Amino acid sequence: MSANTWNLDKSHSGINFSVRHMMITNVRGSFNDFSAEVTADPSNLAGAQVKIQIAAASIDTKDEGRDGHLKSPDFFNVEQYPNLEFVATSLTHKSGDDYKLVGDLTIAGVTKSVELVTEISGPAKDPWGNEKIGVVADGAISRAEFGLTWNAALETGGLLVGDNIKLHIELEFAKA
Repeated sequence: MSANTWNLDKSHSGINFSVRHMMITNVRGSFNDFSAEVTADPSNLAGAQVKIQIAAASIDTKDEGRDGHLKSPDFFNVEQYPNLEFVATSLTHKSGDDYKLVGDLTIAGVTKSVELVTEISGPAKDPWGNEKIGVVADGAISRAEFGLTWNAALETGGLLVGDNIKLHIELEFAKA
């Protein structure tokens, strides 16, 4: 086989996150506007080229006020930095469908290397004969490492917003 372009199927994809709130619960959210450029040979995924771009203003935590604050200079500063970007630097096969995906993540102008535990399924043909690949990736980042340090102290001790952001990404691609 040779490397092919794979097109993102957004209706079967999602980029989600969660963060500790008031040290007692998790707030969950997603980004609703994103794109991906993938060139890969399913028989040799180590050479895959992956670039994901996320519109920062598409953040959705199901709370308009919170979303507005997250878009402000306190966090994503979407006017100055409209996009988050991930560019893969390596994809290492572990066993079966399990991989380690490493890449450069840029948030609000700061780029850091991140590692994602990744499961890649397929290729498989859908009922209409289209060749598909599924990707599930999980990981965590420190928001402070990206300069997202806004917080508020709680009366009982601790902070309003946790530093650890858990990522859960599910993407489906169709062979071009």
